[in-house]
Amino acid sequence: MTKTFEINRRRVLQGAAIASLPVLSACGEEMELPLPPGTFVGPFGKESTAEEVTDGLDLSGQTALVTGANSGLGYETMRVLAMRGAHVIGAARTLEKAKTACDSIKGKTTPVAIELSDFASAAQCVADVQALDTPIDILICNAGVMSLPERQLNYGIERHFVINHLGHFILTVGLLDQVKAARQGRVVVLSSGQATRNAPESGILFDNLSMEGVYTPDLGYGQSKLANALFSLELARRLEGTTATSNSVRPGVIMTNLGRHLPWWQKVASELLGWTFMKSVPQGAATTCYVSTYPELRDTTGQMFEDCNPRRQGGFTEDVDMAQRLWTVSEEITRDYLS
Repeated sequence: MTKTFEINRRRVLQGAAIASLPVLSACGEEMELPLPPGTFVGPFGKESTAEEVTDGLDLSGQTALVTGANSGLGYETMRVLAMRGAHVIGAARTLEKAKTACDSIKGKTTPVAIELSDFASAAQCVADVQALDTPIDILICNAGVMSLPERQLNYGIERHFVINHLGHFILTVGLLDQVKAARQGRVVVLSSGQATRNAPESGILFDNLSMEGVYTPDLGYGQSKLANALFSLELARRLEGTTATSNSVRPGVIMTNLGRHLPWWQKVASELLGWTFMKSVPQGAATTCYVSTYPELRDTTGQMFEDCNPRRQGGFTEDVDMAQRLWTVSEEITRDYLS
């Protein structure tokens, strides 16, 4: 009886893991579009780590800002950039969390606080960074929230959209002058495969940003990740004629605290089968570090990267009109907090 129970239990858990793969493993159907002629393809790939893609680089004299620097991909990104000589401004939800993270790594760091769900906090973070009076060579919009089980609102807007997009919008727009003041400023925005797999069928729900009557955890997250990709695309257009660039990345599937709101069965599934498709944190941070530092990408802008190489994700991620409308709407919503 015990043996039969264990076998059945194992099969149930394995079945749950398999059922979860479209959500957890980025294996859903997607449109793969050809890259433009002459697109630079580098020497790194899925197995590369953040240390490997920055090996030999000297970032001394450069300043980087990383949101969500207190844990997961943000922490590893901050650690590696500081290890390569950059002065890293580590942003976390509280100054205490940011300071703890900054104090735990080697290199020059400065802690700052940003609560991305609070527009005033984002604006204050902009003021704090402006007060440092230094060009921003690298601005990494890394922090985020995923799969909130119930619809939550901030400013009457669905919370994923507020935290993952609008908070970073305020931060980035507020610091653009410092990014453009750098010799070659780079903005890197973390998106996701969910930008196509779980975004609304019509794209950004501009007339229903509260997601009233349509909210699901996946849809809320997917819309916010589509917003990240479109924001990066429009920012690249607005940076034309400067030395600054903007690109988005899909870091892959990594077990970090981003998944803390996932249902229990998906967490169990990832523990059982995660080793077959999930990246380690050093691997997950590789694409971000690569896009933000690799010398040959100095002129690359308006692209999305995955596994340290450019990828055209399809869907609405290249919809220029939607990207421009998103910028306009975001500006209208956050106008009182933009410096």
